Amino acid sequence: MKVLLLGSGGREHALAWKMAQSPQCEQLFIAPGNPGTAELGENIDLSPANFEAVTAFCKEKEIDMLVVGPEDPLVNGVTDHMEAHLPKLKVIGPTAAGAQLEGSKDFAKQFMQQYNIPTAAYKTFNATQLEEGLAYLNNHAMPVVLKADGLAAGKGVLICATHEEATEALKSMLDGQFGDASSRVVIEEFLDGTELTVIVLTDGEHYGILPPSKDYKRIGEGDTGLNTGGMGAVSPPPFATHDFMEKVERQVIQATIDGLNNNGVSYKGFIYFGLIQVNGEPYVIEYNCRMGDPETQVILPRLQNDLLELFNAVSVGELHMHPIKTDSRAAATVILASMGYPGKYDKGTVITGLEYLEDSIVFQAGTSLNSTNELITNGGRVLAVTAYGEDLSAALRGSYANTARIYFENRYFRRDIGWDVV
Repeated sequence: MKVLLLGSGGREHALAWKMAQSPQCEQLFIAPGNPGTAELGENIDLSPANFEAVTAFCKEKEIDMLVVGPEDPLVNGVTDHMEAHLPKLKVIGPTAAGAQLEGSKDFAKQFMQQYNIPTAAYKTFNATQLEEGLAYLNNHAMPVVLKADGLAAGKGVLICATHEEATEALKSMLDGQFGDASSRVVIEEFLDGTELTVIVLTDGEHYGILPPSKDYKRIGEGDTGLNTGGMGAVSPPPFATHDFMEKVERQVIQATIDGLNNNGVSYKGFIYFGLIQVNGEPYVIEYNCRMGDPETQVILPRLQNDLLELFNAVSVGELHMHPIKTDSRAAATVILASMGYPGKYDKGTVITGLEYLEDSIVFQAGTSLNSTNELITNGGRVLAVTAYGEDLSAALRGSYANTARIYFENRYFRRDIGWDVV
């Protein structure tokens, strides 16, 4: 099978790593990819946003399957485009209608309300409703959560501790802090609990639950500072017990699949459930229409199935014939970032030490090669260092031991990933 994977981050490196292991993988192309994915397949200088160019490449190379890594192409309709132009192409990723679960926070909240999926109370405001929004905030208990309605690369969520802070945040967001993404802002009740991620792969009717995980979004230790795309992850979180996961499946996953079907949405791909456990009950914080990053870097190493076999089953509606198999070992990943992220940071510093790693997997994200073929930094989140362990403590020790072997100027990483659940 010839496969084209869209994307260039750590998630895509992990997807490429897993798909390349499949006996069904005849040729793997990654567009645009990174130096890590180049070791697993052929990187193609192609923008995932250029649907015409992606279509032309699929025709030229007789691609059998398109796997979409990031959210932007999905929200903008890459699956719809491919179905219209290459109906025989197998596409792993929902149509634009399904991707609205991530593309609009307001849509997702309305969807959850419609199908009685547990979530926090909320109200949405746009720029013409600023005064109403400020009045709503003034009467709201603190802390409160403000979310940009559209895509903001994982950074459009602000938790405000005081009315003053919330007021300034709402004004800034509606004034374009996150561009068009914050032209509408969801003001949401703050839920106090423990967060986790559950991702399912679905063929639209059946689904398989991938190993649960917990990621760490804030830049600072002790979960402080700005939100990022994610600074580390562990799997499995100990509190994702059998009883709790049964509640998740019944109240959240099945209800979501049923709701999509009731809305006439054909959904073939991943659904990411960002959950919070409050007094033993699951609540949905957010949906994503693709795998998470860095959760993918701990989930796929624990997945024992052939990923391309699962994707094939999705494309023909036979996912129920392929139960998910999970490695009993734990996995942990720590993100090495550029100092200054998620704000301004330098690029172009040389990365050394990868040859000294032991018993770990490094997934590249913000990297490139310089003129002398040295690996250099090219983004905020640079590398994800993943290790297995008999338990989470052992996995974290392995990840941190290898993190210490890698160096680049002004590197930054959180030293407390997993401390709260170990």
